[in-house]
Amino acid sequence: MLFLTGTAYSQESPHGPITIACEACHSTDSWLMRPDATFDHTSTGFPLDGQHRTVQCRSCHENLHFTAQSPDCASCHTDVHRQELGSNCLQCHTTASWKIADMRQKHQSTRFPLIGRHTIVDCEACHQQASSYRYAGTPIECISCHKADFEGATSPNHVASGFPVDCKQCHKVEAMNWGGSFDHNLTGFPLTGAHRTIICSDCHHNNVFTHMPTDCYSCHAATFASAVNPNHVSGGFSHDCQTCHTTIAWQPATFNHSATAFPLTGAHVSLACQECHVNGNYQLHYTGCYQCHSSNFQSATSPDHVGGAFSHDCTTCHSTNVWQPSTFSHSSTAFPLTGAHTSVTCQSCHVSGNYALHYTDCYQCHQADFTQTNNPSHVSGNFSHTCTTCHTTTAWQPASFDHSTTAFPLTGAHISVACINCHTNNNFQLVYTDCYQCHQSEYQAQTNPNHATNNFSHNCLTCHTTTAWTPSTFDHSTTAFPLTGAHVSQACIACHVGGNYQLVYSGCYTCHASDYNGTSNPNHTAAGIPKTCETCHTTTDWSGATFTHTWFPMTHGNANSNCSTCHTNSSDYSVFQCTVCHTQSQTNSDHNGVSGYVWNSINCYQCHPTGRGG
Repeated sequence: MLFLTGTAYSQESPHGPITIACEACHSTDSWLMRPDATFDHTSTGFPLDGQHRTVQCRSCHENLHFTAQSPDCASCHTDVHRQELGSNCLQCHTTASWKIADMRQKHQSTRFPLIGRHTIVDCEACHQQASSYRYAGTPIECISCHKADFEGATSPNHVASGFPVDCKQCHKVEAMNWGGSFDHNLTGFPLTGAHRTIICSDCHHNNVFTHMPTDCYSCHAATFASAVNPNHVSGGFSHDCQTCHTTIAWQPATFNHSATAFPLTGAHVSLACQECHVNGNYQLHYTGCYQCHSSNFQSATSPDHVGGAFSHDCTTCHSTNVWQPSTFSHSSTAFPLTGAHTSVTCQSCHVSGNYALHYTDCYQCHQADFTQTNNPSHVSGNFSHTCTTCHTTTAWQPASFDHSTTAFPLTGAHISVACINCHTNNNFQLVYTDCYQCHQSEYQAQTNPNHATNNFSHNCLTCHTTTAWTPSTFDHSTTAFPLTGAHVSQACIACHVGGNYQLVYSGCYTCHASDYNGTSNPNHTAAGIPKTCETCHTTTDWSGATFTHTWFPMTHGNANSNCSTCHTNSSDYSVFQCTVCHTQSQTNSDHNGVSGYVWNSINCYQCHPTGRGG
């Protein structure tokens, strides 16, 4: 290849294929490089920094063939590590200095970061071939460096005790010392309480660290055997020391009595164990209070528990808080106490200490009250022995009887009447079916109207109420003749003349015959008007009668002013006259050309039945 020198061409360049002009470095005076020649090495992709900036070009470019030079460090620098650490020297070295100043930080990116005392140890201490720059393959297990420490340990002896070679279980490199600490929580026996402060040899005798027991008794058998308060051996105590003791301190010990069939409550909590566990007997099996309190039961006199055949279940009346005072829940029996019963003494009912009573009613206890009562007399009145019918447990007096439970509930004035007013001579076995049984005298004495002569019903409720005997009212709508209009305000005797209340009315005429016969406008008798008065009259008023003129409209001409306008014969309302108002001369002119026209009333009605023309 030719190279360019000014404008002339010459033979191949010794620098290889470059495009830099020769005069950039050389002069015509000498082929040697000009002292002031400069070259931007950054343009080659290999910028010069650090010590590379002061190195002579020939140090790297020995044959002056610049483009053939490799950028790898190994092209200039011999790899003393023999490819063990890779070809990238910049992982550890820099161009500023070949010596590594931050080896600890560099080591953190390896599989064995340096911590604790390892940060100040010479490299050769772990890297045995460091003098020949060999670092790869160095083991990272502690035992690889600390085998001598492991084998030389005597407190405890690691080899004799069969310790694992994983030093990190007890030793920490962060602590900057070899002093070890073992995490006992990694075993089946975590250390708690006082166990945390004792030395290992207290439990691990003769450097035995494997197959150690985990129960308390294995270590504390001597303590168990020597205990006398209470005596654990004679008491047959369990070897499970944790039942009463904790790892915090052997004393004081506590026992959770709730874990037994007899939890301690009330005064039992503060008692010394020996109070119940006499002679160190801790194998007791209690089923009730009587086992411990039989003497209290036997000596009780108020009331006498033995004579009263009381139950041995002391909790029926007593509590564990205190033996006295005691209470008994009578609600648990068939006779709960209510009212005044709650405040009476037990002996009032349980006479002579008889607590085996079986009460079924009040009479058993209140027989004397029953027989002595004379207002009313319960005996002669044959009263029921069920005292609760009238009395309550709140007080024997006053007594009240719910008459609603009988066939004769009390209402109105009956409520305030004294019992003896009806139950004369203490007769409380009355069976009432109506009012007449009690009010016969009032019925017989009544004259306005006379109930007896008129044969009134004995059902007094027809007219009377229990609120008051008078005034009385009769609902006429229950008869065949309901009262309406003016009939409502009429006195009874106005219709029931002579006190006759057995009337059977079939129409108005029965009572209004005189009105019918005396009427002259029109004359009802002469005209033969029917006796069904309601056709024209109402019960509101006899006068102002109206008749519904069904066939011929009443609005025709002046016909609605007076019946006699058309009905000229007051004795016969079947006769009517049209020609009175409709004269012949007027009618003839209106009927010119009408075939069959005749001027008379009959013919008028035949053609004009509705009173209309046409």
